[in-house]
Amino acid sequence: MTPIIRAATADEAEALQALIVAHQEEGHLLPRTLPDLRAHAPRFLVAAVDSTIVACGELAPLSHNVAEIRSLVVDRQHRNLGLGSRLVAALERRARLHGYLRLCAFTHRPDHFLKLGFSMVPHRWLPEKIAVDCYSCPLFKRCGQHAMLRTLLPMGVAPRKPALVGATV
Repeated sequence: MTPIIRAATADEAEALQALIVAHQEEGHLLPRTLPDLRAHAPRFLVAAVDSTIVACGELAPLSHNVAEIRSLVVDRQHRNLGLGSRLVAALERRARLHGYLRLCAFTHRPDHFLKLGFSMVPHRWLPEKIAVDCYSCPLFKRCGQHAMLRTLLPMGVAPRKPALVGATV
């Protein structure tokens, strides 16, 4: 059965935590407490098969212009189906709807985000993230994560087509 991507509910906080904990070591996911997940469940999108959550990701605001994709994880049995990419695309749409201008992610595996149109940037380009999370992290300045950034166009605005060099009208 094809997983359906939908918004999470506070009642699913325990399932979110179980998925995150089960994959914490391999993906270097930050720990999430149950109260934190209950409070922030509406910011999560999940991929579900029937009532079982098999993937999740959170759109966390860092400022009025910048949001971050956090806690992106796909269960081992459901990998290589494009769920991670589908979740990132859905989180990006949600970010655009909320008016964010930039979307970031911090990852140990930047290749996935590069394929999705993100660029690797210096951490200092995202002072919002540093202020909100990094200063209080025990791994500050030695976490090994790559900062990924994507500039967002507002909903309904098409990207410009590049001009052809030497073309005449």
